[in-house]
Amino acid sequence: MIMGSNVALADLSDDVGSVVVSLGWASPTGEGDADVSVLLLDSNGKVRSDDDFYFYNHPVAADGSVQLLGKTPTADGSEDRISFDLTAVPAGVDRIVVAASRYDGARFGELEDVRITLADAAGESLLRFAVDHAGSVTAVIFGELYRRGEEWKFRAVGQGYETGLAGLASDFGVDVEDDAAAETEAALEAAEADEQAEATIPAPAEEPAGQTPLEAIPAPRRPEGEAGEPRKPAARPRTAKKKVILPKTAKKTLAENDSWRQARLFPVSVLKTDRDRETRATSVLLAVMSQVPEFSRRLTAGFGAPAGRMETFTEVSLPHGESPRRPDGVIRVERAGKLWTALVETKTNGNALKADQVQAYMDIAARRGYEAVITLTNDVALEGSPLVDVKIDKRRKHKVALWHLSWAEVAYQAQMLIRHEGVGNAAHAWLLQELLHYLQHENSGCHGFQNMGPAWVPVRNGIDEETLCQGDARALEVVESWERLVRQVCLRLGGELGQKVLPVQRAKRGTDPKERRNRLADQLCLDGRLQAELRIDGTPGVLTLSADLRTGKLRTAIDVPAPAQGYPLSWAKRLVRHLAEAPADLHVETLVDSETGGPRGTLERLRPEPADLLPKDNNTKITGFRLSLLKSMGSGRGNAETGFIRSVDDAVHRFYTNVVVHLDTPAASRTPPKERAAAAG
Repeated sequence: MIMGSNVALADLSDDVGSVVVSLGWASPTGEGDADVSVLLLDSNGKVRSDDDFYFYNHPVAADGSVQLLGKTPTADGSEDRISFDLTAVPAGVDRIVVAASRYDGARFGELEDVRITLADAAGESLLRFAVDHAGSVTAVIFGELYRRGEEWKFRAVGQGYETGLAGLASDFGVDVEDDAAAETEAALEAAEADEQAEATIPAPAEEPAGQTPLEAIPAPRRPEGEAGEPRKPAARPRTAKKKVILPKTAKKTLAENDSWRQARLFPVSVLKTDRDRETRATSVLLAVMSQVPEFSRRLTAGFGAPAGRMETFTEVSLPHGESPRRPDGVIRVERAGKLWTALVETKTNGNALKADQVQAYMDIAARRGYEAVITLTNDVALEGSPLVDVKIDKRRKHKVALWHLSWAEVAYQAQMLIRHEGVGNAAHAWLLQELLHYLQHENSGCHGFQNMGPAWVPVRNGIDEETLCQGDARALEVVESWERLVRQVCLRLGGELGQKVLPVQRAKRGTDPKERRNRLADQLCLDGRLQAELRIDGTPGVLTLSADLRTGKLRTAIDVPAPAQGYPLSWAKRLVRHLAEAPADLHVETLVDSETGGPRGTLERLRPEPADLLPKDNNTKITGFRLSLLKSMGSGRGNAETGFIRSVDDAVHRFYTNVVVHLDTPAASRTPPKERAAAAG
């Protein structure tokens, strides 16, 4: 689409009751990001109440019409996905505005491939609009969904804005002058760690010509707070409802001794075979989904499921040829007399999906008018590399979507809700806690990605013996397994921290996932290294991870930029002081703007003499400091204590908890209160 054009969704697909809108961008440095926001406007171009504004601290509508699904990595950056159940949008809403804003003084011109895409309930992409020439703007209106009679249309807006604080409040009815804003302001002053971004609303014009930019109000960035405390928006209405979050530390037990085992809702001791594990895991998950709407919506909204009454079933017999088929589970959602149905096929304990089995379920779903088939295994699906190949009969009018979930993602969503974001009541929190305990038990078989594959040992030996050649298909298999492992590490760390953790894909590496993996496989053959970068919210830089198959060492590192003010010696002393509890073998290197490199040493040696981090030449400019830890790499391909997967998990966890957590959070630029008041006036 081009800027200003519009299209009726019904002209693009027969299945647009639910749609998923994705906002995406690429960053040359891998660190660029933005926040999305959604506003529901009435016929007067105003929100009906503060609850019509959705952002990461208010991500879900109570009626299920809007749900921010969060970020997901792509081949060239990341995407923010938003699920809209258009059948549930209240009649009083005429327009749905979708925007994104940057923070910390960043501009959209620093990003590449800024775009919005829209997919129907079957996951088929319907439209794409590229926002070109974003330039120096800090906020962009990507597009809007709006009613025309009984149908919904989409307009490509692409409107950018520089600054502004009062547009939303004065023109669209959002009241920001309340006690919550004042309390948040005081908290941010004390923490000195707030971050801001600017969100904007487009002018309510049917035609794109003559649009006038409206002033914007800063989009909320989550300030630091105590563990488990819901993060509050800055200068924003109190939209997030009070929810139940379980404490991280368990209450003192009443048991007489450690031999007493706590009664569990979902016991795992009776599980003996893979079939037992598969059947029990399916039943446990589907039962919790049917009772905890917040959780089930997290898992199914991205698949096009509407918000409504959900029932789940296991071991359902469905006719197929001469013998019936029994999918592991069925999910049905009813809304306004209509049914949405998905067949579920699960695998546990590292067992792989069977292509013929999934194909049969796709055929059954198509014949019976079901909407989706959902596969659930320990594996992680990669873009451009499906877990199973199925054939789609395009002659059929009814389309069936094939979706995949990993058990690691299920555990991540449960952990985010009960540890960080909260659920509606204590019973829901307890159910999710029991589910999480079950999934994390060693006997459940739901441990996520746990095998580097049969190519791991031959590739490792080939690198050690220098016999591995470029173009070897086994190297590509290892690269794909490495990417799956990195994505799972991000899920686990993100679930523990309650923050977004995403693998970085730099734009310069190309946008085609297959070509990118082939290049990485060739590089593995040359230097024997697997490398990845992780972006963690609230950290001063990108965490890099390198596995050297020649030396058997894992290196975790982060680059800390030099402060904008102060003296180099005070920088060095402050850094060493903050790392007082870090491991003594932590390597610290001074980054300089010369080719010779800066001083380096272990923390143990630098603690008594931080000045050793300063270059001898006083004219050499210090750009930052690199902190890194080395750890022995596991050799086995599996998830055992001595395996490679476990060693990578441990390395990232150790580096974050012992090093990164002690570093200063990125400094955030913030509009002074006087300027904010002036802008509001």
